[in-house]
Amino acid sequence: MKILGIETSCDETAVSVVNGEGENVEVLSNIVSSQVEIHKEYGGVVPEVAAREHVLSILPVVDDALVEAGINKRNTKKHIDAIAVTIGPGLITSLKIGIETAKVLSYAWNIPVVPINHIEGHIYANWISKKNETQNSNVKFPIIILTVSGGHTMIVLMRDYGDFEILGETRDDAAGEAFDKAAKMMDLGYPGGPIISANSEKLRETPDAFEIFQKENKLNFPRPMMYSKNYEFSFSGLKTAIRYQLEKDKDWKNKILEYCFEFQQAIIDVLIYKTIKAAKEYNVKTVMLAGGVSANKELRKQLEEVVKTKVSNVSFQIPDFKYTTDNAAMIASAGYFRARKEEFVDWRDLKVDCNLELGK
Repeated sequence: MKILGIETSCDETAVSVVNGEGENVEVLSNIVSSQVEIHKEYGGVVPEVAAREHVLSILPVVDDALVEAGINKRNTKKHIDAIAVTIGPGLITSLKIGIETAKVLSYAWNIPVVPINHIEGHIYANWISKKNETQNSNVKFPIIILTVSGGHTMIVLMRDYGDFEILGETRDDAAGEAFDKAAKMMDLGYPGGPIISANSEKLRETPDAFEIFQKENKLNFPRPMMYSKNYEFSFSGLKTAIRYQLEKDKDWKNKILEYCFEFQQAIIDVLIYKTIKAAKEYNVKTVMLAGGVSANKELRKQLEEVVKTKVSNVSFQIPDFKYTTDNAAMIASAGYFRARKEEFVDWRDLKVDCNLELGK
């Protein structure tokens, strides 16, 4: 079953074609027109600017995705079984561009359409086959999914395809948002997550400096809500802690690597602790990582190590790096699993829901 995916929830205009068979999803094309360089100037995404860029990019990106997948646009109906499009959550003006495009294509090509939750898309990135793999044999239910992005941080229990329960989510800033704000405080640029991660890695790669830091670490940022009884998160206090520390430390510009390392590790510690706690409580068979922050190498590495040592008989699944940030392959992947159950809607009924909840 071939699915055309459309993703425009924020500042990436993305279209993909995937082929789903059994439990496996193969990517035939995955085109992303990024606006990161445009929004760097503002230190964050400007919704009006993002929407205008989507209008300019969406049809060329659709054409490029079809060409890369080897599909003749005149015979699309013979090759595409369904269109999957993100309807939320996200920026309302951005989402509308993708949805209106999906409506037009569904009508013009007479192809059914599947509405997709953006977070569900991130989760289903884990079903996209990796190089030299033909099936996702390690994915067994139930699954605990740590979903971490710029707008969301949550722990999700997945009992079966399409069966999601949010066990806990952030009360304020998401982890990705906290990275962005901390980076802004340190004048590091946007987006903050990759920059902080790179600086943290630089400290690790300098053995003498790293050893001294470990022995004399005076930052000791808090690990908010790490030991709370629930699965909720809060990173606003951590953001406040680094702000106060920067104000107090006149020499902080010479300690950027140390600040980045400690800030990142504080977030990682909280994320991993709660994920493992949930995995044990719900006796899961798989632990997954999803969302834009799942590209963080240290989070991937440390979570995998803890899953192997702290939880028995549980597999660990992470998506390829190229499918961690916003892309349409993940939306098409989610669309495949819904399309095979014929969960279609009439194109006239497609609506934006910028606050759409997972599982609704």
